[in-house]
Amino acid sequence: MAPYWNEKWGNSSSRQHREGLKAAAAVSMAREELASHLRVAPEQIIFTSGATEANNIALIGHARAMSEIHGKPGHLITLSTEHRAVLDPIKQLEKEGFQVTEITPQKDGILDLNQLVEVFKENTFLVSIMIANNEIGVIQPIKEIAQLCKERNILLHSDAAQALGHISLYPEFLGIDFTSVSAHKMYGPKGIGALIMRPEIPVQPLQWGGSQEKGIRPGTLAVPLIIGLAKAAEIAIRDLKDYELLVTKMRNKFLEELKSKISGISLNGSQDERLPHNLNITIAGVQGSILHKELRPFISCSSGSACANGAPSHVLMALGLNAQEAKASLRLSLSRYTTEAELKNAAIKIKDVINKLRSQN
Repeated sequence: MAPYWNEKWGNSSSRQHREGLKAAAAVSMAREELASHLRVAPEQIIFTSGATEANNIALIGHARAMSEIHGKPGHLITLSTEHRAVLDPIKQLEKEGFQVTEITPQKDGILDLNQLVEVFKENTFLVSIMIANNEIGVIQPIKEIAQLCKERNILLHSDAAQALGHISLYPEFLGIDFTSVSAHKMYGPKGIGALIMRPEIPVQPLQWGGSQEKGIRPGTLAVPLIIGLAKAAEIAIRDLKDYELLVTKMRNKFLEELKSKISGISLNGSQDERLPHNLNITIAGVQGSILHKELRPFISCSSGSACANGAPSHVLMALGLNAQEAKASLRLSLSRYTTEAELKNAAIKIKDVINKLRSQN
């Protein structure tokens, strides 16, 4: 990325001079590289500021286009455990007259496919279900969901921000029509992402002012960030299998160590169908706000999404936890660079804090 911050400071849309052509070539190469990692055609990639913008374009842009084609709003289906970047755009569509069905998953966080079949309607045109949940890490049976949609000529959108770089992600193989990704979830730069979609799918732009990205996402492209996105995907995917095995093993060992040291721990979400680096637990007998305050000097943790502004996790409450239990939960993530020594130290710190809080009750 470094040269494109200063000496190669061309606008990729300015093709009348050498610097612009260099920037355009760099963007084209990054698009091709990212496409090869995802096994899609380069023209299927629309660069965005991140998965949130990609979600909005896919959901609102496609819904409005379909409403115009059919002369009236249709029906969408989603999960109650989706990220706010999906639920909030769908709420906006509800205000615009679209019908919405939110399915509550099973207690392990995974969708019951029979529930999905039951809520399909004649005017259902889009289903939005994330591959992997951002809070509890559960992985949905996305290929089976896609097949059910395809049989009914319904398109499938999936927020794959949590998946890319952590598990295999090939949208065409999985049958996903719209795929949203972010660079920063796989150690890339913040502020860049992409929407992967076939060019023939109707989508209305959400903003106007340029012809960049086929007019779907106008505005000057962030060349260094685009290069960073493609490079992050290359590095993350290169050793994906080794990463999955190593981090899954470390996470499971960490969970066992926590359970051996602390009573009253319960895992949120499926342990088997889960992102390798994700751990979400509820701890009985402690007050959540105090737990997080006491842990803050030692480890970085949360009870829910960064977008929740401190409110109890809607994901955990959808699984049946009450507000108190949701607040007394820890959302922990391992990285590629986490060591066993760090995990042992974290387990000790968590144990010490919980014992201290329980002794004060």
